This record gives sequence, structure tokens and C-alpha cells, in this order.
Amino acid sequence: MPYGMHRSPAHQPMFSDMNVTPFIDVLLVLLIMFIMVIPIATHALLIPLPDARGKFEVRDTNVVHIDRNDALYWNGNALDRQELLNQLVTAAEVDPQPTLRFEPDARASYATSARTIALIKDSGTENFAFVGNERYKDFGR
Repeated sequence: MPYGMHRSPAHQPMFSDMNVTPFIDVLLVLLIMFIMVIPIATHALLIPLPDARGKFEVRDTNVVHIDRNDALYWNGNALDRQELLNQLVTAAEVDPQPTLRFEPDARASYATSARTIALIKDSGTENFAFVGNERYKDFGR
């Protein structure tokens, strides 16, 4: 037989295929570098949202009170911050909106009072009043 007529599979011509192994290695290294460089989320923005309807009666004039131990009250009924938010949103939906009186105790913490005022503001309440501040005009004397 003439030379080159019968070729065995071992003598077949090689086709040039692209070797992607180095490309994959480089991509994995870059992926690891990006994971190490991207900062971890350390800040969170917590937005209070109502999760139910208020469970207490909404009157024409409602009182939010903070006692000296920083406990919250709605018309004399004790509640926590989430329940107060639910109650405020329920009151804000009434037409016409009822008046909301804010009466903190003289020894209530400023931080709790400020957070409660912000909660009242964010709830959509429009008829809001500070009541009883004249009691503290001689505070500290």
C-alpha cells in the first residue's frame, strides 16, 4: 500500500482547539479577589412599618404618654413601640384626624421622647400637640 493511504487513529492530524484552562484559572482568581475586596454591609436602615391595626379605641383627642421608666401609653393603655406605631397609623386614617397630645413625664429619657416624636411624625399624624410643658418651666430650680 502506498504511503499515507491507511492511517491508524493514532496518526490522525491534530486539530487546534483552544485551551481554556488558563482562562478559567484567571477568572477564579479574579472572583476570589472581588469577594475579598467588596466591603461587607455594616450599616442597616431600619424603617418601622405598621404590621396590624391598632387594638385600642381612637378618640377625638388621644394621649401618648411616656412615664419615668420610658414605658409608652395610649390613652392610659400600656403598649410597646410597634403597637404604638400601629395605633398611630390607625388614628391617622380616621377622617377627620383626631388630635394627638404628647405628654412625656418630666423624668422620661430624652432619647425615648425623641424617638416617639419621630414615630408620630412618620405615622402621618397632622394634629399633634405638646401638652403640659408649662409644668416644667421651673424644672431644675
